[in-house]
Amino acid sequence: MSGASTRGGAPVGRLADLTPIEAGAVMYLRMWSDGAAGRADAAHDFDIALGADHGQLAMLALDRLCSLCAHHARRPLIRHGLGCACLGADESCFAQMIAAASEGAREDAMMLAALIVRPDFAPALASLSEEFGLALRRMTTAIPLPTTGHQTPSAVLH
Repeated sequence: MSGASTRGGAPVGRLADLTPIEAGAVMYLRMWSDGAAGRADAAHDFDIALGADHGQLAMLALDRLCSLCAHHARRPLIRHGLGCACLGADESCFAQMIAAASEGAREDAMMLAALIVRPDFAPALASLSEEFGLALRRMTTAIPLPTTGHQTPSAVLH
C-alpha cells in the first residue's frame, strides 16, 4: 500500500481512551463495515438499549451515515478490525465528528464531515452524525452507573 492509502489507518490512540460516545461511534462503524452479521449485531444492540422503535431509528441513522461515507468519501475510510484496541486516524475523525454533533457543535461536526466526504455531502453527513450521536448519547445515559453507597457532593448540604 502506498503512504496515501494507509495514512487513514495509522494508529493515533486507543479505544479505551475515548468517551463512550466516541468509542461507540468507532465500534458501530466497524460493525457496520463487517457486513450483514455486524449490522445485525448493531441493530440488536440498539433494540436492547433503546427499544424497538428508537433502536430501528438508530440503525437507520447508522446505515445512512456509513453508506454516505462509503459512497461519497474523499477516499476510502480506513478502519481497524472489530477486536482491535487501536484507534486509526480515520476512525478518530469519525468519532470526533459524531461526538461534536451529539453535543450540538454543528460547525465542528461540519468541518470534520468535510474531511471525510466531498464538500457537497458534508451538510448531510453532519446532520446524520447528530442524529446518530444523539442515539449513542441516549444509550450511554441509559446505563446506570455503579454506586458506592456514598452520597454525591451535590446531595450534601453541610
